[in-house]
Amino acid sequence: MEIRHLALLRELAERGSVTAVAEATHRTPSAVSQQLKAAQREFGTPLVEPSGRGLRLNEAGLLLAEGGVSVAAALERVQARWDSFRGEPSGTVTVAALPSAATFLLSDAMHDLADTSITLRCSDYDLAEVEFAGLTADNDVVIAHSLTSVRPAGAEGLTVRPLAREPLDIAMAADHPLADRTDVSPDDLVDLEWIGVPEGYPFDTVPKAIEQVTGRELRVTQRLWDNRLIESLVAGSALVAVLPRFTTPPDSGVVLRPLTGVPSARHVSAVLRPDKAERLAVQRVLRAFEKVGAEVERRHRRD
Repeated sequence: MEIRHLALLRELAERGSVTAVAEATHRTPSAVSQQLKAAQREFGTPLVEPSGRGLRLNEAGLLLAEGGVSVAAALERVQARWDSFRGEPSGTVTVAALPSAATFLLSDAMHDLADTSITLRCSDYDLAEVEFAGLTADNDVVIAHSLTSVRPAGAEGLTVRPLAREPLDIAMAADHPLADRTDVSPDDLVDLEWIGVPEGYPFDTVPKAIEQVTGRELRVTQRLWDNRLIESLVAGSALVAVLPRFTTPPDSGVVLRPLTGVPSARHVSAVLRPDKAERLAVQRVLRAFEKVGAEVERRHRRD
């Protein structure tokens, strides 16, 4: 049983097409197809079936793909023990992160890792919640968020480590009529004009919850994803929006007020393939993120 065949089947299961596997592994689709045929000869049974214009794994292929995950994790465990035997963890760890979460995590985590032999290579992505899991195929650690669970949608079968729970507050201009309140309720907000986020993005859960509680439809006149742009528009108008507490600058011209009556916090989590979670360097990076997340929560806690 060749490990490379198990790895190929795993890649096809996670990436969904021969073309995607070819692009990710820097091969031609023809070369990937040939390796699939070799795998089928080795195992003595068909492993794929037609699906539209492409191929997908059949039941046998899926079983072996799951085995590929287990084998990769076992190999990484052995590598981790060897790295531990030889000394401290080292190497490059790739991190793909949601920008608003990376803003409060990355800088202090890099400082924490400064005296180690680990290098972080980071990239930022602002995606719908369900899309973050797909980034784990090409990155060691993916920092994602969800308003409903520590495990973001689409992350089934992946390792998930909670990093922080960040309140999502209602942002308004400093001279807004509600700015003198210590907090606001859903009923306070139903007659106001809103800036929302694109549908499918986690922050959209909060306005939808307000609508459900009040039975009223909110007037969402803009849908934007950049928090800095939202801050600037809110600061100069009567508009309100949902913004994260940890990374909204105190000098942005807006004030934040906690929302009562509906859940209004997001879970920021690290999502990664099970085998990547076994790497000693990755484990050290995760501990740095967890330490920073706990400290940021402590600093922004409102009693």
